[in-house]
Amino acid sequence: MEEMQDRQLNEKESLELISRMIRNTQERMEEGSGTMFLIWGYTTVIVTMAVWVMIMRTGDYVWQWLWFLLPVCAGIMTMIHYKKQGKKPHVSTYVDKVINYIWVVLGITGFLLSVVSILYRLPLLFIIVLIMGIGTTLTGLVINFRPLVIAGVLGMILSTVLILRMPYTMMLQIFSLIFLIMMVIPGHYLNYKSRKRNV
Repeated sequence: MEEMQDRQLNEKESLELISRMIRNTQERMEEGSGTMFLIWGYTTVIVTMAVWVMIMRTGDYVWQWLWFLLPVCAGIMTMIHYKKQGKKPHVSTYVDKVINYIWVVLGITGFLLSVVSILYRLPLLFIIVLIMGIGTTLTGLVINFRPLVIAGVLGMILSTVLILRMPYTMMLQIFSLIFLIMMVIPGHYLNYKSRKRNV
């Protein structure tokens, strides 16, 4: 038994092992991550539209504090989702950990930049879309799932629109639209593939 554990894998066996881990992770991504993309995508769209409506109605930019509802609401829904998922037995692979690390690092970066933007003027909508686009693209690349890669790259490309000179209220509408394309549509597609696989 020890001989088997100590034995070095040859190149073919290593590639097969990596391919199997990616396939396993992709199947689990289709079961769980569609919901994660929907939670964060829809919450972002709803909070953005709430900020837009309140600014349009009142003309007061103090309503931007509503942005902090986003991590609170989506964070709570994420915890509830993971708690439900935790009851289902599954083996966590290195690929799963890599994807989690990607999103944790990018999530912390986005939150810190949001806090910094209170003190310094930053093109925050552009930065947030760019960060989320990077996360979506990397997730798609790691699990070899083309629709996520396409959605993430589209998000990064579309983020450049948010550095053009335009009214802030228009930027909010574009920001929402990008999140629909980048997270909501892939989320529904992942869930659709999951349902199809389980039929």
